[in-house]
Amino acid sequence: MLKKVYTALSVITGLGLMTTAAFADGLDSLPPDQKQLYQLVDPAIPLGGTPLKDFVAKRPPPWKIGYASTYAGNTWRAQILTEMTDVLLPKYKDAGLVSDLVVTQSDLKDATQIQQMRQMVDDGVDAIIICCSNVTAINQTIEYAHSKGVPVFSFSGYVTSPYAINATENNTQGGYTAAKWLAEEIGGKGNVLTVSGIPGFASSDSFNVGAKKAFDEYKDITLVGDVAGKWTDQVAQVEVQKFLATNPTEIAGILVQSASENGVVNAVQQSGRDMMPIVLGGEASAACYWRKNPDFISKSFHFWPPRADARLVWDVMMRTLQGQGPKIQSILRPSLPYTIDDVKEAIPEDCDPNSTAWIEPKGDAWWPADVAAQYFERPEDPLAWRPKK
Repeated sequence: MLKKVYTALSVITGLGLMTTAAFADGLDSLPPDQKQLYQLVDPAIPLGGTPLKDFVAKRPPPWKIGYASTYAGNTWRAQILTEMTDVLLPKYKDAGLVSDLVVTQSDLKDATQIQQMRQMVDDGVDAIIICCSNVTAINQTIEYAHSKGVPVFSFSGYVTSPYAINATENNTQGGYTAAKWLAEEIGGKGNVLTVSGIPGFASSDSFNVGAKKAFDEYKDITLVGDVAGKWTDQVAQVEVQKFLATNPTEIAGILVQSASENGVVNAVQQSGRDMMPIVLGGEASAACYWRKNPDFISKSFHFWPPRADARLVWDVMMRTLQGQGPKIQSILRPSLPYTIDDVKEAIPEDCDPNSTAWIEPKGDAWWPADVAAQYFERPEDPLAWRPKK
């Protein structure tokens, strides 16, 4: 099935920008400035209306939430969990809206995630958050949850079930933006190495499709290799080291999917090669190299800032439980640029090159409250909301 999904994704490389005409129901309800964010998308991501627009929670708050993660082995996942358990859960408990957060992780096994989600439903959760899941493998489980009155919310990736809401970054647009910037940064010519996430996962594949589309616009750029960094610094460092050791060709730039850019920076340093432009996501460790070498690159991007991503999906989940009525099945956020000045503001000059922290967009820039309101039929501040008596 994953091969079929990847094949479908690959079609975009020959189609140019995707238009919004095929997704009239959901997108027609959004204002023009938000529709613009959907011009370049993964063609398989569902962008119509959602049956959860009229969702009514099966019981009043406080609600019990499940978080069925697929993986726990990188700094990005750690930041997500910290935001949920240490920030969002206490805040919404104090507001009387959430009673508990049940967390599982499936170690990238679909069957395990399916079992964990079904157990959550049977144990009485009121909503389930999932992360980075297979686009189709858990659709039947999502439908089972829906039949029991339990909505499912996917972030950093998407699922195709009509009974789920996707609240995620626009990975195809992110890949295109990153590759376009890198191509210009290296003068529109040279050999480029790409470092993917986990091949077969929607966020990784969609990012690569967008990147390839951008690189195809530069006839003097050659993609000389792709390695799977698995969004993990240690893995990316080993794989890039192996590539550089066995491929003596000059590399003009490296396109990396976070959270593995620090591993790539370390690999290049240890290879003895001159440092070349590398796309950074948000790892503070890699940003520390930039902080100490301000001419390294001109800018970088927030593609999937972990704490902001956690707040995004949590906000969408709470608004849906409260009956605010999501207008569209997939809520997509664009990549946001940041500069060396932002890095200097975020981390000190004596920064830690092994930090596990992340640099995040300022304030609510990833999901502003005024933007969030445009994605719901009956918007309210989810923290201030109270059930009608």
